[in-house]
Amino acid sequence: MTATAPGPGTRPRTGQDGSLRRELGFRSLTGVAFGGIIGSGWLFGSFYGAQAAGPAAVISWVIGGAALTLIALVLIELGAGSPEAGGMVRWPLLANGPLAGTLIGWSMLLAVASTMAAQASAIVQYANRYLPGVYEDDALTVRGRLAGAALLLSLVVLNWFGVRLFARLNLLVTVVKLAVPLLTVVALLLSSFHPGNVSAGGGFAPYGWSAPLTAIASAGIVYAIDGFASPIELSAEAKNPRRDIPRAVLTAIGLSVLLHVVLQLTFVFAVPTESLGSGWRGLTFASPFGELALLLNLGWLATVIYADAVFSPGGSTYVTVAAGSRETYAVARNEALPRRFSAVSERSGVPRNAMALNYVLSLVVLLPSSGWRDIITVVGALALLGYSLCSVAAGTFRVAAPERLAGWVRGLGWIAPAGFVVASELVYWSAWENLRMALPELLAAVLVFAVLRRGRLDVKAELRTGAWLLGYLVWLLLLSALGTFGGSGAIPAPWDTVLVALCALGTYRWGVSSGVAYLRR
Repeated sequence: MTATAPGPGTRPRTGQDGSLRRELGFRSLTGVAFGGIIGSGWLFGSFYGAQAAGPAAVISWVIGGAALTLIALVLIELGAGSPEAGGMVRWPLLANGPLAGTLIGWSMLLAVASTMAAQASAIVQYANRYLPGVYEDDALTVRGRLAGAALLLSLVVLNWFGVRLFARLNLLVTVVKLAVPLLTVVALLLSSFHPGNVSAGGGFAPYGWSAPLTAIASAGIVYAIDGFASPIELSAEAKNPRRDIPRAVLTAIGLSVLLHVVLQLTFVFAVPTESLGSGWRGLTFASPFGELALLLNLGWLATVIYADAVFSPGGSTYVTVAAGSRETYAVARNEALPRRFSAVSERSGVPRNAMALNYVLSLVVLLPSSGWRDIITVVGALALLGYSLCSVAAGTFRVAAPERLAGWVRGLGWIAPAGFVVASELVYWSAWENLRMALPELLAAVLVFAVLRRGRLDVKAELRTGAWLLGYLVWLLLLSALGTFGGSGAIPAPWDTVLVALCALGTYRWGVSSGVAYLRR
């Protein structure tokens, strides 16, 4: 038996969506947030960060953590005040209309499927030590892709039976997941400590000061910290969202940023100096920390890391499967997917149809991909676009529907626009080679919107309401093509970044004004 959630015009009771069950407390929500963060990111992020920016990658983690904390404050205010399953998909619809809901829905669908595929890819890459032939010549083999598909299916099955079982298993898994990175830090620094590496390989910032900014998205740093949003997506199942979600999210972000900064410094100091003859970009590791441990004759540590490389991303993917199904459920409630995907199992309280769809979409991403980094660069940009739209939704609610906000975050009047600007800068820093793939996909969703809604809505009126969003995607694409982050360089640094900030502020004001007018109509 299944229950179908109310349509987009019906506001759910606070903290409840259809048949979803309120069974998550503070410890469970913190475990969800931290468990969502500590996955494949710690296994690869430090290596790709160093490869992209050298020792200056440590700055990437600090900037990325500060930026996502600012964005998290906006999401906390929305999640605690208007608990919704898949809230990041629902709030833009409620604040800015169907076009915003459709675009954010497609964005999050792509992001969830890509995240699941990336985590499975990471597990398979490390598992190649025990299952030779799943990863060869820096790419997943057919056997590796099939192994990733089987792994994802097993995690879907574990999530199939309810949120209480999910919370208990995830809390246990998270405790174990934290122990291995800490052990890795201690063992590597005791065995190999080369402070001179900071100046070796071309100096502290060998690839310029724009490289740490680009690394935030392109090296997987945003992706590594991004799991903090999982408890917000599960806010409709929190026992006391107003009290527990803010504490859980901020605790998880603070601990994870600290852990990743320490891991980045450990990688920089532990790499043998003689390996840097061709610079940081000359390093070639398929399984960075595991291979580094073997290079330092720490076979026992390599064994632990390779085992955790299956366990840790598996736990993170377990969270992604749960949170992602709520996002797809919300996309269906926004009527951007057939209504059957908003059905909730009465037996388990889980949106099983949405979960099954995510599994199929993750296979579409996984099967043609070559590996982890091939997937995560686009994921970061899509997730950040979702955050930016939620900042506009918070600004709109602040003016026209303050009852939808928790009142927990002070200074939302400046935090929301600052969050939008920061998210926009992070999208821009993702580099032209990634945005030229991600943004046109979302612009194409406008055509899908027009076709699906023709005859049911005044499409022209909705396009006018969402004109700010179309303008946002177009100018991001244009500035990316002309700027210094992989573009032509026609707009020199730092003026390209300044121009993005100014355009973002104008777009934020336009979006809020449009949303207020929409709510008042």
